[in-house]
Amino acid sequence: MATLDVRPISGALGAEIHGVALGGDLDAATVAAVRQALLDHLVIFFHDQELPPERFLAMAKLFGEPIEYPFVRGIDGFPHIIKVAKLEHETVNFGGIWHSDTTYLEVPPMGTMLVARDVPPKGGDTLFANQYLAYETLSDGMKRLLGGLKGVSSSAKAATTRTREDRKRTDPASRPHEDFTAEHPVVRTHPETGRKALYVNVGHTVRFAGMTEAESAPILDYLFAHQTKPEFTCRFSWRVGSLAFWDNRCAQHNPINDYHGHRRVMHRITLAGDPPR
Repeated sequence: MATLDVRPISGALGAEIHGVALGGDLDAATVAAVRQALLDHLVIFFHDQELPPERFLAMAKLFGEPIEYPFVRGIDGFPHIIKVAKLEHETVNFGGIWHSDTTYLEVPPMGTMLVARDVPPKGGDTLFANQYLAYETLSDGMKRLLGGLKGVSSSAKAATTRTREDRKRTDPASRPHEDFTAEHPVVRTHPETGRKALYVNVGHTVRFAGMTEAESAPILDYLFAHQTKPEFTCRFSWRVGSLAFWDNRCAQHNPINDYHGHRRVMHRITLAGDPPR
């Protein structure tokens, strides 16, 4: 296996990888090493990458199967690449809440790749949170309680729908008003590492299966606050050409909306996953 220059950026998760040109010809050993770094660190970062759309898509295919996002159409000629943007006149940023991507789908994505095309002069960082640690630091009693529960995720949760309205207006998908709902284990076992991770999120989870929203709220509110404690997180600062690749099965993210009056434009690809178990 290739040896990478991997530099962790926090005690909880996240590592920068240096000396790899993702837009070039990656051999099998390098692809395997990058994937192992992702499994080890949950989110990995690269700087100074030359990744026009055709190279970005080709690179992503080395790590999984790109899938389309249900609410925003892809950029011209590339249906699997969506624009994640907040423009100078806008006040709400796309996905600006803690979440794991599209858990309202029956088969949520394995991972997400995001490459920076335009960044503000300051601000616009992204936070990530380790959901292995979120689960492992729960009490034994809470683990027993959660072990048999399923969470119901909805694409219509108000706090999240608001964050995608600007892009739905400018780049609507063919069915931008369709709602999606799915049930997944509150604690999922990662199919590659075998570790257990907390798998609810404030962006999409509305209740526990078999319970009302009111009955679910006290425990969910506790979990939402617990799973994003500072000691479970890292923070990444973008520059043009930076790329982040995160594992949706065990990490959450939250783009910070602190750059009003400035433009931030990213391109995103999500990779097909497997039914959470």
